[in-house]
Amino acid sequence: MTVRVQEQAFDLGAEVQAFALGRDDAGAVVSFTGIVRNTPDGNLERMEMEHYPGMTENALKGIEAEAMKRWNLKDCLIIHRYGTLRPGDLIMMVATSSPHRGDAFEAAMFLMDYLKSRAPFWKKEYTTDGAEWVAAKDEDEDALTKW
Repeated sequence: MTVRVQEQAFDLGAEVQAFALGRDDAGAVVSFTGIVRNTPDGNLERMEMEHYPGMTENALKGIEAEAMKRWNLKDCLIIHRYGTLRPGDLIMMVATSSPHRGDAFEAAMFLMDYLKSRAPFWKKEYTTDGAEWVAAKDEDEDALTKW
């Protein structure tokens, strides 16, 4: 199990390759990558992601431990960035490995839903119209009801 909260970019291909390499205890590896999405009118200049070191890592480790408890997983990986991010930047990824694909997919979805709603990050978007903190969305909270 690995949790990394980092400012620097990560190489998606290298991360997934390293996570999957040599796995003979799992029949499935599932990964998901979040990308900074531009606004509908295309005016996002940048996004600032803030967090409290220590608190954030502990929260992510707790989410990961819950996934390991609920599903038959061999390993998990969570990478989440902070700092200045621009449209198109990779912002986060999760990867899960399991003997069977169902557990790997479900656990990855659980991780994504909980990271979106429960990971202690604060986002501020800077557009050509000004700056604004990003509020929590009802649909993100609603997604947690299935878990």
